[in-house]
Amino acid sequence: MSRPFSKLPKTLDEQVSLLKSRRMLIEDHEQAKFYLKHLNYYRLRAYWLFFETDSTSHQFREGTRFQDVLDLYIFDREFRLLILDAIERIEVSIRSQWAYHLAHLHGSHAHLDQNLFDRRFWQRNLNDLMREVNRSEEDFVQHFQQTYTESLPPVWVVCEVMSFGLLSRWFKTIRFAGTKAAIATTYNLRANFLESWLHHLAMIRNTCAHHSRLWNREFTVVPILITSSRQPLSNDFVSNSRNIYNTLVILLYLMDQVAPSHKWGKELKGLIYTCPQSLSAMGFPNDWESRQIWQR
Repeated sequence: MSRPFSKLPKTLDEQVSLLKSRRMLIEDHEQAKFYLKHLNYYRLRAYWLFFETDSTSHQFREGTRFQDVLDLYIFDREFRLLILDAIERIEVSIRSQWAYHLAHLHGSHAHLDQNLFDRRFWQRNLNDLMREVNRSEEDFVQHFQQTYTESLPPVWVVCEVMSFGLLSRWFKTIRFAGTKAAIATTYNLRANFLESWLHHLAMIRNTCAHHSRLWNREFTVVPILITSSRQPLSNDFVSNSRNIYNTLVILLYLMDQVAPSHKWGKELKGLIYTCPQSLSAMGFPNDWESRQIWQR
């Protein structure tokens, strides 16, 4: 049954004292106050839940240090930034291919033709695209609006101002299988996989952009996994997982397609080796290093 919220705010000193009363080892009281001041008690709480013995008493496992929580937080922050780096490069490529194939197969303003898209979603997607174009301050958008009569710029212009989530929706609602396949073939994928992966990666990007936790998180939007032994990655994924591991497999694969000489994979492995807690919390299998995708 719901009840009124009655908890009172605590001072930084009270927050530190509360953690100490729950058996967290805090070697430097002032340092702990500093991080609680700038990072927020509730934000760090998402990381120290891992160290609690139960969710009722909130007592910490013996030997749990404030520094352990901080190390985990710092790792996750660096992890998010690295994930964003890969998603940016992949997103730019998908934008380019979406615009290129729509333009060449259906014309410069294909996005204005509702017959090319699922009509149940076309108007909503178009309205969202118009909002993103209208609030853009890019010179090329303003030039088009001042020069031409069409309500929106061509696909190769609008793709530069649309969000990843909106791009994912525009791809999903393309009615012509050949158009979808042309885009997906760029990445040596079937269209259904690319559609699912874009939806998933858009959600991951939003998680990162809001500075939210990736470590030890279970995601609600999970990607379709390649399982056929005749296709790449079939032995790299982990079945029935909602953690970040399968996302990393997808990012590694797509980075190989859009930037074959990338060093991102090495940077990722280097960061993973510094993870202060078990990799199983992110869905890593015990043999992850021996799987093909990690050999590049």
